[in-house]
Amino acid sequence: MLTGATWAVLLLGLWLWGREITDGPGGISAPTTGDIAAVGRPAGAALPPAHAPIEPAEPRRVEIPSLRIAAPVVGRGLDGTGAVDPPPYEMPESVGWFRTGTRPGAEGAALFVGHVDTETRPAVFYGLSAARPGATVRVTRADGSVAEFTVDDVRVFPREGFDARKVYGQREDGRAELRLITCGGTFDRESGAYTANVVVSAYLTGATRAAGASGA
Repeated sequence: MLTGATWAVLLLGLWLWGREITDGPGGISAPTTGDIAAVGRPAGAALPPAHAPIEPAEPRRVEIPSLRIAAPVVGRGLDGTGAVDPPPYEMPESVGWFRTGTRPGAEGAALFVGHVDTETRPAVFYGLSAARPGATVRVTRADGSVAEFTVDDVRVFPREGFDARKVYGQREDGRAELRLITCGGTFDRESGAYTANVVVSAYLTGATRAAGASGA
């Protein structure tokens, strides 16, 4: 667990990241879900139990079958301002992973970010706001294993008053979690940025070992 000054620095970087990924070309209309909304969990919907965290490994690919998303993952760090770099616009079909944070499958919240569009066409996370609780997210990792997550929450957070701890913080102690983030709301041409962030939260519910790995 990160505490004290270290946690404060990380939150500052994530807040700047939240601002950075809402800055974009806005060449086409993003999915409009409003400045703030929450899909939440349907009444009476039963979600699978959490799987225990697994050994950490770097991600290589992320898939959301229900949204027809299948994309390579690239590690991203902080830029000169202290914000986390999203994938460059020359890589609109790639998903960025905050490589100095949690590795997917390990305890904590692993952070992924992707563009919603370019000046001419949709990008990798254009349809992310259509995700619903119960959807499956698969992350193929560097060791050949696959960590399987289940979506339990979909929210749209306004850019103004962005709360990094609420958005990116771990929801339940002891769980391996995932955040998938892109732009949302509407595109403000005056500021050159979207008004919100779409944040899909998921938690580990299964894992497939790499071929040849021993153990149960």
